[in-house]
Amino acid sequence: MEIKLFDKHASLFDHYVAAHSHGDLLQTTYWGKLKSMTGWESFPLGVVKTGQLCASALLLKRKIPLTGKCILYSPRGPLFSSREALEYLTAAVADLGKSHGALFWKMDPAIPKGDPLWDQFAHEHLHKVDIGLDFDGVQPGFIMELDLRPSLDTIFANMKSKTRYNIRYAQRKGVKVKLSRAKSDLAIFYPLLQETAARDQFSIRSYAYFEHLWDCLVPHRTAQLFLAYHHEEPLAGAIAFRLGKRAWYVYGASANLKRNLQASYAMQWEMIRWAKSLGCTVYDFRGVSGNLNTEHPLYGLYRFKEGFGAKLVEYVGEFDLPLSALYRLWNPGINLFKKFSGKIQRG
Repeated sequence: MEIKLFDKHASLFDHYVAAHSHGDLLQTTYWGKLKSMTGWESFPLGVVKTGQLCASALLLKRKIPLTGKCILYSPRGPLFSSREALEYLTAAVADLGKSHGALFWKMDPAIPKGDPLWDQFAHEHLHKVDIGLDFDGVQPGFIMELDLRPSLDTIFANMKSKTRYNIRYAQRKGVKVKLSRAKSDLAIFYPLLQETAARDQFSIRSYAYFEHLWDCLVPHRTAQLFLAYHHEEPLAGAIAFRLGKRAWYVYGASANLKRNLQASYAMQWEMIRWAKSLGCTVYDFRGVSGNLNTEHPLYGLYRFKEGFGAKLVEYVGEFDLPLSALYRLWNPGINLFKKFSGKIQRG
């Protein structure tokens, strides 16, 4: 086995990520390029055996001001095809991290909880970070995913009756969903996102960030902007990601006016249809709280996504590989990392 930096052979690296059963757009060089515009450095590392990639990690590096130290992060990574390859990759990242003065390597792979290979590896090498049941992790620990393998008619029939009603109601009232082809449409989407953020009290990225996102992802057909209109009035918008057989609902927004027209339901149905048309077998609604108490303030988010037939999946969680004796002097979990990570905001 040998370790290679795939900055000159990005397509090979991205192909491995796209074909992997736990692959995620956040582990591609496309994402690394986007993050490089927001203060991170990216290192697409891969383990090669007999000419084939057998493990990979997109490492994102960020300096910690005034310390001479840095952090490493692999969002939804690492990926691996064997325990041997994962061990080799981990040793290589440790060497690289120490040479750069990294305090730790953070990771949160999209592996369902209970995976025996991962559990044994993590127990032997990693520090588990307690991220709770809500959205305290860098990436959500609980997600909702919809199986797209059945026919569209079957997918629709398997939805909750209220969800089907809302989709049909929006269509009857003249809500139309557009797949955007113009970057200028971000000027329509972003005010909707600002309105949503103010209403639901969460922070959002700058407009410039979404322009960078468009430039890095849309030309590669790994992101798509959707806008829902009633006549000429924009009522909702969303950005979806797509890689390999999986699509993700990442950023969502809706206007305060005409919420009774259920534009968000019509838009989700169009996004599901879009993902299936591209050959995706999973539509990932992304994060929900793991607390399913009906009195929980985030229960409505779960109920909305469940209404489309999505099922709850818990991932293994968030882990750190300590790389410095100073690691124990810092909060090794989310407080430090939130300050520097600039995580994806939930829709």
